Amino acid sequence: MNIKSLKLGELESLACDIRERILSVVSTNGGHLSSNLGVVELSIAMHYVFNPPNDPFIFDVSHQSYTHKLLSGRWNEFDSLRQFGGISGYTKPNESEYDYFIAGHSSTSISLAVGAAKAIKLKNEDRLPVALIGDGALSAGMAYEALNELGDLKYPCVIILNDNEMSISKPIGAMSKYLSQMMAGPFYQKFKSKINQLLELMPDSAAYMAKRLEEGIRLITPGMFFEELGLEYIGPVDGHNIKDLISAFSVAKNMKKPVIVHAQTIKGKGYEIAEGPKEKWHGVSPFNPQNGIALQKSSQKNATEIFSSLLLELASKYDNIVGVTAAMPSGTGIGALIEKFPDRFWDTAIAEQHAVTSMAAMAKEGFKPYIAIYSTFMQRAYDQVIHDCAILNLPVVLCMDRAGIVGEDGETHQGAFDISFLNAIPNFTLAAPRDELMFKEIMEFSYSFNSPLAIRYPRGNFGLSDEFKPVKVELGKSQILSQNNENVAFIGYGNAVAKAYKVAKFLDINPTIIDLIFIKPLDKELLLNLAKEHKKWYIFSDSAKRGGVGEILSGFLQENNIKDVNIISFEYEDKFITHGSINLVENSLNISIEEIAKKIIL
Repeated sequence: MNIKSLKLGELESLACDIRERILSVVSTNGGHLSSNLGVVELSIAMHYVFNPPNDPFIFDVSHQSYTHKLLSGRWNEFDSLRQFGGISGYTKPNESEYDYFIAGHSSTSISLAVGAAKAIKLKNEDRLPVALIGDGALSAGMAYEALNELGDLKYPCVIILNDNEMSISKPIGAMSKYLSQMMAGPFYQKFKSKINQLLELMPDSAAYMAKRLEEGIRLITPGMFFEELGLEYIGPVDGHNIKDLISAFSVAKNMKKPVIVHAQTIKGKGYEIAEGPKEKWHGVSPFNPQNGIALQKSSQKNATEIFSSLLLELASKYDNIVGVTAAMPSGTGIGALIEKFPDRFWDTAIAEQHAVTSMAAMAKEGFKPYIAIYSTFMQRAYDQVIHDCAILNLPVVLCMDRAGIVGEDGETHQGAFDISFLNAIPNFTLAAPRDELMFKEIMEFSYSFNSPLAIRYPRGNFGLSDEFKPVKVELGKSQILSQNNENVAFIGYGNAVAKAYKVAKFLDINPTIIDLIFIKPLDKELLLNLAKEHKKWYIFSDSAKRGGVGEILSGFLQENNIKDVNIISFEYEDKFITHGSINLVENSLNISIEEIAKKIIL
């Protein structure tokens, strides 16, 4: 959609149409709502002033890229948003040339923009990287590492700071608001440039006084921090005023320097129910747009709710329990604990590395930390898990929500790799519950366990409820759920035990079914006995094959010189997993119950 010829009134009308389109599709498909409604005018102004795809548009996290998708040729496809085979809820280069980079994790945009600026400089091209980053993403250290280098290099680059909470800096009084509006206009930027040229010709004493005056003005404006880093600053700008945004972006474009454009927006703008800092409207399931009520509500507690209630119960009993999450208090269930124990549970914002290391120190001080972070986001703190937790063998508990396929969020969010990357770390123990009752047993075990422990559990509901009786958890001990003397064993880990059970039911067979409970350490005695009579082991785990449960068990057999057991794993193949409903994605990977059943040889 070419919008450069549209007049201001037409652009404003377009903004209304886009909001209606986003609300209609997201209320049907689910997705990120408030973040996208808040950047409609920003995105329109970006497309109006800059020249994508020649100018790389880099969206931080990219959960606010829906307007960009609609403006870049995907209006008709937008109904397929987040559906299997449809367009992604995030930027995706193989979907459109307008999507410069894949994104789903926070705080990468400025680093990408710096890299693009370096490449453009080396190739001597007339292009300008444009990054859109939210104020929340500036809580992660990577953004400051990139700003630090950019301020030194001074390569042309525009960074649009979407401040939807005014959490970067609040305008101070009427004078500050006036000065900020003035600084967003072309007159001030041109005036400042002329003054700097004049200062070079002035005597030192006069130049010193002029500089002090400029610094005094900057002290009462929000841009001081960025300018101290060597970046130009424009703003704050009303992020819903298309005319002002076009003016500010045009100034930034022509400066040929690294520029921060600070725009203040309202999350959920235009849909009153979702307006403002309301976390529940950030990512939503399908809902009725007339009243905001979700269309489907499960009566069964999901794994996150179970974790939250179990940890709340433990924390009420033991006052040395502390905990942390990284910007996901409701998503991880830690919000309830922050509310009840605000001095013992914290949200560090988007700072997984800091979250892990700060809890390592608390473990050193004698506390029992529970670190609740999605499996996919735990990847961001891998060095901290090794360097700050494992080497000293500190009793932290990694509580990894969203393990396995998470569905519509796709490649950047699937919890496929935690078993593979944690199994390699000395001193770590890995466990997973198959249902609510075993989750309770594992949580009870976790409190008294005195080494690093990682617990993985799924998004949504467990596949089992009360089909099997729980057992008291002992380190490295598995549970035999059903047993026979035939050749076949179904070995499950975590929520995938349910799939082993359901495949057996589907085939109307009665194999030996094992719940590993622990994948590190293994129950060596049980497995050695199993290998004597059961020569076909079918492995069920919601994880990657490479470094996963099947490979771990294959290594165990090799180490014990057992050569007559055949292992077949139904874990994920060595590729990234696309977005879509979990059932459709599993069908595409040939790991649905029906597809697995076809591969079972008795």
